[in-house]
Amino acid sequence: MSKEDEILEELKRIRQLLEPKPAPPPPPPPKGLMNEFKAFISQYRVMGMAVAFILGLYLGALVQALVNDLIMPIIQIATPGIKWELIELGPFRVGHFIGALITFIIVAFVIFILVKITKKWGIE
Repeated sequence: MSKEDEILEELKRIRQLLEPKPAPPPPPPPKGLMNEFKAFISQYRVMGMAVAFILGLYLGALVQALVNDLIMPIIQIATPGIKWELIELGPFRVGHFIGALITFIIVAFVIFILVKITKKWGIE
């Protein structure tokens, strides 16, 4: 076998390695209602979504408590004698909107900090 034949054979082996392999066929669908239900739960990660949803609700309640019970009283101390929640311009409750805006900014900042911390810990 000549040197050229060896090179040609080696190139053929390399080409075979580089060619995409066909994907394996998908597994057959489960039979029976319970097996289908189990497959649905695992495929769509329903339990993980439920846990995330429940934790999200309680995280929201925790952040609301932080804002309403700790931060807003500090703002009221910083603005003595002003009932800013009751400020109105015609039919518009501007003070209430400002309070909701402050709450939103604080909630968004707390969630931002939590996401940064969890990414630093390697949790995604």
